[in-house]
Amino acid sequence: MEQVTVIAPAKVNLSLDITGIDEKGYHLLDMIMQTISIFERITLTKQSDKISISSNAKFIPTDEKNTAIKAAVKFFEYTKIKGGVHIHVKKTVPIKAGMAGGSADAAGVIVGLDYMYKTRLSLEQMCEIGLMVGSDVPFMLHGGTKRVQGTGDVILPAPDMPNCFFVICMPQKGVSTPQAFANYDKIGIKNKIETDKLINAIKEKNIYDVAKYLANDLEIAAQSDATQPIKQQLIELGALGSVMTGSGAAVFGIFDSEEKALNATKVLRKTIKSVFIATPVPFGASVKKRK
Repeated sequence: MEQVTVIAPAKVNLSLDITGIDEKGYHLLDMIMQTISIFERITLTKQSDKISISSNAKFIPTDEKNTAIKAAVKFFEYTKIKGGVHIHVKKTVPIKAGMAGGSADAAGVIVGLDYMYKTRLSLEQMCEIGLMVGSDVPFMLHGGTKRVQGTGDVILPAPDMPNCFFVICMPQKGVSTPQAFANYDKIGIKNKIETDKLINAIKEKNIYDVAKYLANDLEIAAQSDATQPIKQQLIELGALGSVMTGSGAAVFGIFDSEEKALNATKVLRKTIKSVFIATPVPFGASVKKRK
């Protein structure tokens, strides 16, 4: 297999509950995460021994700071294969958005290399590699609707998300994940997060209750001036509920009809540059094409 193309969906957090800090100082989380129909496209071309990268986005790093490069390095270390790859990332997901675009790229590289080099790794093994790259990568390999706990290492099944439409708005200024958590530690303000009720609403396919229980402990800590105005505007345009995703800065609203979601998107694009409409998808990074 000389070339493989992988599509890797972005994600949103329906909830994010900070439950504590472990002995290494990492924040422990309890989250409901959902992959959505906004995709990174990663094309891998086999090389003899070099790892290189290119992208349609000029701003991404081209060294081991890039999660895609890091994922390739960790894959070859884990499998003990002496190989190489050129990675081309067609970026769609905004950076510093809380939508895990970088983690999606890493998941795509792991899935694509597994296919290209015929290593037939289990999902569990791929997640082991993923955790060495970033805490969101295991979920981006699983995809669908999941309850994610610990530092991203515990992935539990959840009922499938009911049919709905997400309208996602990315403010002009992004949010640094480490800074958001550092701010949370200083501020110490928790939101009321009822994860079990959210799970039950998803199980009952009650999109109105799902919207009711959207919550994120990092909303205040992200310190984005755009969050509350966007949430308010989404609600005014018909969203059943709205919340910031991940560590921000993207904010989304849940809509029960495509017509309302399309209208909201049209209105919001007059004042916000990056507005996306998406639906839930039941998969993570997946091989799309091979040569």
